[in-house]
Amino acid sequence: MLWTLLKSARATTTPSSPRGVFGGSYISGSSMDYITIATTGNATSFGNLTVGRGDLAGVSSGSRGVFGGGTGFSGGYFFSRSEMDYITIATTGNATSFGNLSAARRQLAGVSSATRGVFGGGNTGSFGSDTNSALIDYITIATTGNATSFGNLSAARRNLAGVSNGTRGVFGGGYTTAYTSLLDYITIATAGNATALTGSNILTLARGWLAGVSDSTRGVFGGGYSGSPSNRMDYLTIATGSVGGTFGNLTVSRASLAGVYDGTRGVFGGGSSFGFPETQYNTLDYITIATTGNATDFGDLTAARRGPAGVSGT
Repeated sequence: MLWTLLKSARATTTPSSPRGVFGGSYISGSSMDYITIATTGNATSFGNLTVGRGDLAGVSSGSRGVFGGGTGFSGGYFFSRSEMDYITIATTGNATSFGNLSAARRQLAGVSSATRGVFGGGNTGSFGSDTNSALIDYITIATTGNATSFGNLSAARRNLAGVSNGTRGVFGGGYTTAYTSLLDYITIATAGNATALTGSNILTLARGWLAGVSDSTRGVFGGGYSGSPSNRMDYLTIATGSVGGTFGNLTVSRASLAGVYDGTRGVFGGGSSFGFPETQYNTLDYITIATTGNATDFGDLTAARRGPAGVSGT
């Protein structure tokens, strides 16, 4: 999200230090942790989601965060969930029901403006099946209720990530019939189909299960999986769709992680090695979004998390 836009939207209040909240985990984790993004250190317990789930997505207005979709588990099978729940980022406590996505899905991504949250892609399959979705739907973050159809991605896919500058949202990577380097964008205020970026404006490594962080200019996609866990970070200029190339490396190669950000710093949290035996991570590492380079250790989540989502604000 465009952090300066979100701050100006709340200019009558005195902003506190921006927080990042990580919520959910695979298979049925409901707990949330928070950090103060500008200050390194371990995360602190925030509260619980209304329904335990992983592989969900988060959107934020800067004061309210909304978690949507995710993976449920019942009778030995996974299924896609439609629930959305919300928190007030400045106030610790349990989440409250917001409404439902227009279609249940997991492994989706979110992008935000100061008023609107948009969920894109995902997996609508349940009980052992995978079905890629191109669906994009949106909410007005300040108003509870069900999501409304926005349009479609340029290609149906799951395990993607999103970055945004408050005006444009970019969905990156994912899995179609193979891992993809595709990037496509939307104008968040205007419903319609996404447009694929062309030419060299793709991720430097085709992968899914990645995470995104952004400031008012730049988006950074980090981590992921393309047959093995990745520590790679790529960056692009969001307004133009121009991909700058490789940003640096995470401190730990991992997939199925989440990102939070404050307009200056991006923090990646959690993740998984996949495979057997699997390692799930409580790792937090950070970057200065405007400056390419490798990530630095930030601290630890309260517990290892695979498939969380992140929301940011004050």
